Amino acid sequence: MAHSAPDRVPVWTWLLPCLAGLLLILKTVGVAPQDWVSVQLLAGLLLGGSVFAAVHHAEVLALKLGEPFGSILLAVAVTVIEVGLIVAVFLSGAPGSETVARDTVYAAVMIVLGGIVGLCLVLGAGRHRVQQFQLQGASAALNVLAPLAMFSLVLPNFTFTVHGPYYSGLQLEFVAVSSLVLYGLFVFVQTVRHRDYFLDAISDDWADEEAEAVSPAWVVAVSALFLPIALASIVFLAKILSHPLEDAVAAAGLPRAVVGVVIAVIVMLPEGMASVRAAMGNRLQNALNLALGSAIASIGLTIPTVATASLLWGGRQLALGLDEGNMVLLVLGLFMTSQALSTGRTTVLQGGVHLVLFGVFLMLAAFP
Repeated sequence: MAHSAPDRVPVWTWLLPCLAGLLLILKTVGVAPQDWVSVQLLAGLLLGGSVFAAVHHAEVLALKLGEPFGSILLAVAVTVIEVGLIVAVFLSGAPGSETVARDTVYAAVMIVLGGIVGLCLVLGAGRHRVQQFQLQGASAALNVLAPLAMFSLVLPNFTFTVHGPYYSGLQLEFVAVSSLVLYGLFVFVQTVRHRDYFLDAISDDWADEEAEAVSPAWVVAVSALFLPIALASIVFLAKILSHPLEDAVAAAGLPRAVVGVVIAVIVMLPEGMASVRAAMGNRLQNALNLALGSAIASIGLTIPTVATASLLWGGRQLALGLDEGNMVLLVLGLFMTSQALSTGRTTVLQGGVHLVLFGVFLMLAAFP
């Protein structure tokens, strides 16, 4: 992730997020109504620019912090903003708001397991044929992701106190605390106890090259400021575009779930792009840290937060359990990923299978 000019801040990396923020302000005060086609086109352009800006700032900070702290920073930053958006929609009481956490978390996990991991393995293998990674690190991530996904998205369908897809209040509290504990334990292992499990095996020459690419303190400070601004811009611009997207989806006769998938793809773009770039640079461990870490953060932070909101603000029911078809895809995705990452070496075959899984997920989202 080295930069050709790490001692400066490219103008576009701060200008585009600022313009996105200005557009959001103008929309809020009514100067730029979101139903104008020109506003929607501008929002789309600024959304794409903010994605690239977020990736740039994340890479600057990752080089400064080192692995796996850089991966954790991007995963947590995206998830915290995503959680804020989910909670706002959930508390609004709008139609379908009780399923927004489930749909978003499920889409994020499937995008990671199918799309991001698949692209990393295919494109990385296309350039380097066979890639290696730390088996202990990938196994640790999957050992946490699997129970998080099962507790949050599958188990609610099989309890008896309350008929699925809901938990009772006590069950929801326990699952929320358990999710937070699992996420905290994973971060502790990743950053303190077994940090070496999550580091790329790199040569001294490559390490020296990366050290030289670390930006000066003032550049790092600018990136630390503009990363959350760019991420927030991505989320709220996606929200602006959700209404015309809903109209387009409805006009095409597709299910409402397609809107959630598209928004989840947009929100996951910064991590996805950073992961693919790392894989193509033969840094598959870093790519897996970003991808799997974002899926773990998506569940481990979202479910406790939304569960707390459900219990504290009016006791609104929170639908978490998936339907039968999506449960099958989720279990298959976890199984395939555990098999693909079971040897410490990957080829284009594993990546191709993951992309087929992602294609099936998209197909069923559009034509359930």
